[in-house]
Amino acid sequence: MGDASLLVAFINVQIWLPTGNLWCMSEFSVALNDDQQQIKDWTHGFAEDVMRPAAAEWDEREEFPYPVVQEAAKIGLYGWEFLMNAGQDRTGLTLPVAVEELFWGDAGLGMAIMGSGLAAAGIAGNGTPEQTMEWVPQCYGDANDVKLGAFCVSEPDAGSDVSNLRTRAVYDEANGEWVLNGTKAWITNGGIADVHVVVAAVDPELKGRGQASFVIPPNTKGLSQGQKYMKHGIRASHTAEVVLDDVRVPGSCLLGGKEKLDAKLARAREAGKSGAPQPAMKTFEATRPTVGAQALGIARAAYEYSLEYAKERHAFGKPIIMNQAIAFKLANMITEIDASRLLIWRAAWLARNGGFTNAEGSMSKWKASEVAVRVTEEAIQILGGYGYTREYPVERWHRDAKIHTIFEGTSEIQQLVIARAISGLRVE
Repeated sequence: MGDASLLVAFINVQIWLPTGNLWCMSEFSVALNDDQQQIKDWTHGFAEDVMRPAAAEWDEREEFPYPVVQEAAKIGLYGWEFLMNAGQDRTGLTLPVAVEELFWGDAGLGMAIMGSGLAAAGIAGNGTPEQTMEWVPQCYGDANDVKLGAFCVSEPDAGSDVSNLRTRAVYDEANGEWVLNGTKAWITNGGIADVHVVVAAVDPELKGRGQASFVIPPNTKGLSQGQKYMKHGIRASHTAEVVLDDVRVPGSCLLGGKEKLDAKLARAREAGKSGAPQPAMKTFEATRPTVGAQALGIARAAYEYSLEYAKERHAFGKPIIMNQAIAFKLANMITEIDASRLLIWRAAWLARNGGFTNAEGSMSKWKASEVAVRVTEEAIQILGGYGYTREYPVERWHRDAKIHTIFEGTSEIQQLVIARAISGLRVE
C-alpha cells in the first residue's frame, strides 16, 4: 500500500453490535494477518507485473482483455475458488484488500477480472445452494477456457430506480418455462458473457417486491448484445445493452425456486410488504464495500504517482513538494484515502459480523468514490500540463475514477440510503 501502509498498524477498535435484545462487544482489528498480507502481496505483484504494463494498450483498444484475464486465471486470481476462499475470511477483509491492489494496477483491467463476480454474487445471494454450485463455476470457466458472467438489472429507463423494471418474466405453466422480454442497459460483460443473471418483473404492480432473478444459460436463443457503450473510463471493461426477445429458460433457472417466489409474492399482495429484500438490492448491498475498494485502489495509485512526481519535479530551484500548495494537496489526499479505507474495512467486517445498522456499506462506497474523483483530479493538477496528457497515467485514472460515483448506486442514492437508515423514515 506504499505510504498508506502506515494505516495497517496494530490498532484495535471496540465496536458494539446488537444481538437480539442484548448488546455484546466484538473486536475489529485493522492489522492484516499473515494470510491477508500474502494475498495483498500476491495481487499487488500481478497488478504491477501484468496489469500496469498492459493498461494503456487495452484502454486505447476498448476491447475485453482476454489475455490478461487468462493470465489471472492461470494463477487462480480469476475464478470462483478465489471468491470462495475470500468468503471464508470471517474478518471480511480479504476481498477488499485484494480488489484495492487490482485497481491500483488498472481499473479497466481490474473490472474485467472482477466483473463476473457481480453475477456470482447475484447467484449466491438469491439462489439455492444447488444453483450456486451449478452456475457460479460456469461464470468463470478455467485457465484453458475462460468464461464470463454478467449481472443484468439496469435498464434504459430504470437506472437508480430499480423498482420500476420493464423487463418481464412470465411463467409458461404448460411447458414449465419462464419467458423473458426486455432490454437491459449498462451491463458489464453484457452480450459476451456465457452466463447472464437477469432481474425481471414477475408482478409489475408490486414494483421491487414483485421481481425475481433468473439465470440465462450459455447460448440461450433470444438473448443478444445490443449497443456497446464507448465509455469515458474503464474502457478495457466491456459494457453493453442486453436484449431479451422471448428468451425461454427452464423453471430451474429461477433463482431460489418457484415455491419461494410464490410465497414472497403472496405475502406482498396480502400485507403490502415483503420481508425479503429486492433481488437487485440484495446483490448491491453485498458488493458496495468491494466497489469502494475499487475506487480506493485508483485513488492510491494517483496519490503515490503524484507524490513521487512532486519529490522529483523541480521548479524555482527546489522540488515542488517543498511548496505548501503542493504539500497540502498531498497531505489531504493521503488522509482522505486512509479515511476511506477505514470505512471500507469496517463495512466489510460488519457485513460478516452482525450486519449494517446505519448503511455502513453505502457510507464506504460513497466516501471512497468521491475521494477517488478528487484525488485523481488533484494528481492532474500537481503534474500540471503533463497530467492532462496520455503520456502520464493520471488522466486515465481520473477517467476511471468517475464511474464509481455512478454505478451500483450513484452518490446521491448512497446518501439517500444512509439518510433512510439513520432516520428510520422513507426520505425521498
